[in-house]
Parts: sequence; C-alpha cells; structure tokens
Amino acid sequence: MSGPAAAADAPEARRSPASVEVSVVLPAYNEAQTIEGTVRETLSTLSRFLPSGSFEVMVAEDGCDDATPDIAGRLAAEDARVRHFHSDERLGRGGALERAFAAADGDVLVYFDTDLATDMRHLEELVETVRSGEADVATGSRWMPGRTADRPPKRGVPSRVYNGFVRLFLRSSLRDHQCGFKAVSREAFEVLHHDIRDNHWFWDTELLVRAQRRGYRVAEFPVDWTPKGDTKVDLVRDVLGMGSQVLRTWWELSVQPRITRKVSMAVGILMTVVAVGLMTLYIDFEQVVARASEADPALIAGAALVYLFSWPLRGTRYRDILSELGYRESVGFLTGAIFISQTGNLVFPARAGDAVRAYVVKARRRIPYASGFASLAAERVFDLLSLVALAGLVFVGLVATGRTTELIVGITGSGTVGDVDKNAARVAAGVAAFVGVAAVGAVVAIVASARSERNLVRPVVARLSDDSYADMVAGVVERFVGDLQRAAGTPGAFARVGLSSLAIWTLDVLTAFLVLLAFGIPAGVPLGYLLAVSFFAVSVGNLAKVLPLSPGGIGLYEAAFTVLVVVLVPAISPAVVVGAAFVDHAVKNLVTLAGGVVSMASLNVSLTTAVDESADVGERVEGAESAQD
Repeated sequence: MSGPAAAADAPEARRSPASVEVSVVLPAYNEAQTIEGTVRETLSTLSRFLPSGSFEVMVAEDGCDDATPDIAGRLAAEDARVRHFHSDERLGRGGALERAFAAADGDVLVYFDTDLATDMRHLEELVETVRSGEADVATGSRWMPGRTADRPPKRGVPSRVYNGFVRLFLRSSLRDHQCGFKAVSREAFEVLHHDIRDNHWFWDTELLVRAQRRGYRVAEFPVDWTPKGDTKVDLVRDVLGMGSQVLRTWWELSVQPRITRKVSMAVGILMTVVAVGLMTLYIDFEQVVARASEADPALIAGAALVYLFSWPLRGTRYRDILSELGYRESVGFLTGAIFISQTGNLVFPARAGDAVRAYVVKARRRIPYASGFASLAAERVFDLLSLVALAGLVFVGLVATGRTTELIVGITGSGTVGDVDKNAARVAAGVAAFVGVAAVGAVVAIVASARSERNLVRPVVARLSDDSYADMVAGVVERFVGDLQRAAGTPGAFARVGLSSLAIWTLDVLTAFLVLLAFGIPAGVPLGYLLAVSFFAVSVGNLAKVLPLSPGGIGLYEAAFTVLVVVLVPAISPAVVVGAAFVDHAVKNLVTLAGGVVSMASLNVSLTTAVDESADVGERVEGAESAQD
C-alpha cells in the first residue's frame, strides 16, 4: 500500500517496543464522537487478560476532517500505550490498516471497528486464538450458529448475498468475511499483504481468502454483534466496488495461473480465426475475391502498405497523449497495444476491444485504468474531430462548386446504388452528422472545462451516495476527467495530437483511393476531384460506423462510401465502387489482424487477458483505483 501521510506516529507514544506482543489497530475516519471512548474501552479490556506493557493501541486515522486527529494525538501524549498514525489524504480503510500494521511492534495484529459493534467480551478469544498459535488468522462471525446479531434487512440481505458470492467464486469456507473483528499473526501478515491489492472495504475479504489459499489456519468463531449508527451499504460501493473486486480476485486466483504462454497464444489465434469468421457474415467474400481479381494487384498491395504506415503514426499520437498525462512509453509498444485493441474491436461489438488496450497498458506499463481510458477517450475525440474537419472541408468545396443539389437528390431518392439500399446511406449520413456535432461539442467542452476551476464531478456523485467509498469513486472519476482535460486541453497538446490525427486519416483515405484506382477509373474523371470525393466518402463512412451495429462497424461504412462516390462521380460504375468499398475494408481489416497477431506474439497478450511475466501487475494503486480494477 502506498499513500502520502504526514505527522505519523508520535515519538513520545513509542514505549518499550520489544515487550509488545499484541498491537490493536483502530481504523478511524471522522470518529470524533466515539474514538476516545473506544480507545479507553480497548485499553481496559486488554489489561484484563494481558500483562502490563505487552500491548499497544494504534489509532490509524485516515485523512479525517473533523477533530479525530486532535483527540488521537492527545490520547497518545497522555498514555504511552497509545500511538497515533495520521494521514493528510485518504488511504482507504485497508490502506490505513496496512500502514499501521507495518509499523506495529506486536507479533499479533488485531483490528476492529471503532463503533464497537462487536461485543468486547470476544476480544480475549480473538487475541488468544492467534497468540496461542491455534490459528494464523482469526475472525469473528455474525452468521455462525451461537451468535447474536440483530441485523436489519438492509444490512442482513446484502451481507448474506455478498458472503455467498465470495464462497461461490473464491471457494472460501468462511461464513462472514466482512465482520470488522479480526487478528492475524505478524508472520502471516508479512506474507499476505504483498498480494492484497485492495485498500478499502474489500481488504478484509482478500486477507481471509488469500490466507486460505496459502494454507494458513483461519479460525472463525461466533460473536455477538449489535449494529451501531446508520449503514454505509449502498449501490455504488457494494455493486460496483465489492462485486468487481470479487471477480478480480477470482480471475487472479483461479484463471490467471492457468494461462501459460501457449494458452495465451492459442486463445489469440482462436480469436483471430473468429474475427475472420465474423467478417464473412458481413462481407461477401466471393464478391470481394471476384472484384479483387479484376483489380491491379500492385495498387492493392500499395494500398495495404500505405495503411500499414498509418499504424506507427497511431502509436506516436498515443505516445503524445500519454506524455501529457506524465507517462513516457515507446512508440513500438503503444503501436502493438493499439493493434491488439483494434483486433478486439473486430471480434467484439460496441468497441469492447478498447478495454483490452486499457488492460495491456495497465498490466505492462502500470498506467492506471482511469488514465488509460481517459487517453482512449481523447484519442476518439480527435479521431472524430479530424473526420469532421476532412468531411466539412470537402463539403464546403461541394457547396462552392454547386454540387450539393445532386448530392442531396442522390441520397434522398429511393432505390438502390448497385446492391446498396439508399436508405442505409441516409442512415449513415444521419449518424455521421450526429457524431460530428457531438465530437465538436466534446472538444468545446474539454477546452472550456480545462480552463475552468469548477469541480462538477463530486457534487454529482454525492447525489448518488454520501458514503466514504463513493467519495473515493468520485476521486477516480475526477482523475479520468482531469486526465482527459490534460491530454487535449493545452494548445500544444491539441496541435500535436490534432495534426497526427489528420495525418492518420489522410493515409486511411489514400488507402481507399488507391483501392478505387486499382479497379480502373474511366477516362475523363479528374483524379483530384476523385481524391476529394474519397476524402468525403471515407470520412462520412467512418463517422457513421461509430455506431456499433456490428463487429468492426462493417455495413454503414460500405453503404456511405458506395452511395456518396456513385452520386458524386456517376461515371464510375456502382459495381466497381461496391467492390472497392468491400476490398478497402477487407484490406484494412486484414492488416489490422496481421498486426494484431504479431503484437500478441511479441507482447504475449491474448484478447481475453494480458499475461505479464516481466512486471508486477499486482501493484498498489492509490485511492479507489484498485477498488475499481
């Protein structure tokens, strides 16, 4: 665990650490009303069964903004058995516990909730279970026979569901994983805490689950428990936070160890085969092959080469975006990550492959998910903005030359163009217009918000929940928004990324233009005009396929490209344009797939997971970042 902290353990509070056997940690966040009574009750209870000087009570105060720090500091100054650990920033409940445990002097490490919901008569059993060597970890249980736990439905029902979820997915034998009444031996803690990734509420569960998986003896015993105060259970924390942590731990413990390099490569190849198979559902390959056989193979190869050249530019642009966020990565690695994610987008609908890229840069380069997704969002915005600029520039030219009438009539008329229904073209044009306006609006919002000091994220999240975990969720969202603003909100970054985006899409258009030329263009068609039309058709087609109607966006792109080219250049046969549209998309997809296979092999990444053999994926990230992994 990591996290900035200030004014840690008061020097005067450390007394004869060699004689301390038991260290009790009280995690405290804004507990001014209860902390003094809890400390005194804890000292009194410990003194009944432990020798004098053999225990200490540590207040792990976690970024409080009330009087808790002052009270804890005073108690530490008054009693040598009390120690105060202060942090200016929120470490999370687990983070505060782990920091205090690491600094504790005892061989038996204990913690419980400061509201004393668990009857303190159980403290001796908790401590002695570990102190005697009977178990390495001990925990109270509100769900074992022989206990008294008057839990209202709004607490009891979610608790039972959660514990059942943990037992099912994580193969735990325990009944209650979240009871705030636990003890662990120093030896077990020193081994387990390196593997625990969460630093908030799930820390308790992960400790118990990993202890069982490691073969440590875990004792669970019934306790009398009385709810104190209002519950902090809510949708944000328990569904999005705890549930995702259970699935993350299940993946790490049950799935990831079975993924060897051979398995990873096999899955990657299988996914590539699936991608090719899905392409056959949306592309008539007989038609593509028939048309391609009529095309100039040299120009088709040249088109593929031009498109391949655009990929290092994509890596360069992604490097520039990440550098604005403070991350310095190589163009080669980032190009590979993009190849893999775009291959995923060919396999899965709704651009699910983007999540693969976020995982790859997280696993391989420790770039937080919030920053990874923010960089992706910035990239998408610039893609759309570049397409809008290219399409808009050509449209202005069409208006100036009086060709908009034939464009409008050609699209709005009934019938088909080749085998393409004009209705598909109208849908594509409508989607493209909507996406274009949204992209421009997004850029305006980014620039405006980057210059504003107003923080709208936290008030919005606060409307959903006032829980401390929701506050940490707000921190993650703020980080995402802040990273997005930094990536595109400065003039220098905007210019660099914008020019790279224009260059990338220019090469994309040139690819389509060369494919079109490969099919043969009638004499008398001005190449300059045809190139301008290609810019317009490709830009509108790519704006249209943002709507994830099918894997790879296949369908709307071909419709827009075919109809626009035929309407604006009627001398070219519709059959030629349809064939060129399919071949263009096939060439781009095949280059993407080939690059994806090479990248998966070089980075040892499949579309279902990223296996990192050279870096510690289980890094300690700050705040709620790990709680949302």
